[in-house]
Formats: sequence, C-alpha cells, structure tokens
Amino acid sequence: MLDAAVALASVHGLEGLSFGQLAEHLGTSKSGLFAHWKDKERLQLDTIDWARRQWTDCVMAPALRTPPGVRRVFALHEARLAFYADGMLPGGCFFLAAQTEFDDRPGTVHARTAASLHDWLEFIRSLIDEAVALGELPDHIDTAQLAYEIDALGESTVIHSRLVDRDATFTRARRAVLDRLRALTTDPALLPKD
Repeated sequence: MLDAAVALASVHGLEGLSFGQLAEHLGTSKSGLFAHWKDKERLQLDTIDWARRQWTDCVMAPALRTPPGVRRVFALHEARLAFYADGMLPGGCFFLAAQTEFDDRPGTVHARTAASLHDWLEFIRSLIDEAVALGELPDHIDTAQLAYEIDALGESTVIHSRLVDRDATFTRARRAVLDRLRALTTDPALLPKD
C-alpha cells in the first residue's frame, strides 16, 4: 500500500494523495484503508517514512557497497541518477515533490519533510567527510557546500529530464559531479574518466 502511496504522491503530491485515490489505485475499499490510517496526515507521514526507506534501499545502500572515499561519493550520485532514469516513480522524485509542496506550510508534514532533507544532506556530507579523512579530498574544502551542490544537481536532474532533454540531462548531471570531484580529488585515477 505504501509503495502505491509514494508513487501516487510523486505525481499528485502529498496533499493530492487521498484515501479514495489510493483505494482506487489498489482496487480496494476506502474503508479498508482507515484500518491502517486514522487520517490523511498519518497517511502522509507514513508515506514520507516509506519513501525514505525506498531511498535508503535504492540509492544509499548501493553507494555504500562502493569503497569509501571519493568513489563512494560519486557512486551515491550515480545511484540517484539510476533511480530517476529507471523510472522507479512515475513523478520522478517523491522528495522533490514533497519539498516544493510543503516548503512554506508549517506543521508536522513540513517538519518530517524538512528532517528528511536535512538527513539526506548530512548523509552526503558524511561521505564527503570520509573522503577527506582518507586523504582523497583536500581538508580545506567546505563539505557542506559540496554536499549542497551534489544535491542541487540531483534535484535539477528530475526537472530537466522531464521538461528539457532526458538523455542530455542525465549525461550532464553525471558529468557535472564527476568533473567537480575530479577537480577536487587528490587522486583523479580513483574516478571514471567519463
């Protein structure tokens, strides 16, 4: 049920996610869904949590199988791009949809969405910090800035791939982070040439 909720919310937003819409998508009754969620806000919060779990399994876990350091930082970006390119969600990215929808709406859903973004940025930063500790990135870099740049390029990929040129967008998004990391790393041979 939550896989379907995440997929629907990636297109219609969390506000557009309704019990009726979810029931229709699942081919079940609306009343059956109330056994799982007492109200729409609880459904929205559980959907965010489930999306985080999907993101962990499909984007973060594959990157963690790569050796630590600059290769892992780049692997994380590539796993994110693969998640988008594979069309895992019909709306492209659940989190981008939720962030743009709830960035100026106070409340519990806003707080959970903000916490998800904060945790994601901290995860990217932790991988960059690891690369610095291994001597693969210089210790003078602003790791928060680099994490922001990598995330921003990933978010931009969702929009550009759907509105501009899909293939060129994925190529450019991959190249942008690769070039940035190659310019910073103490050992460019750790990264792919293209």
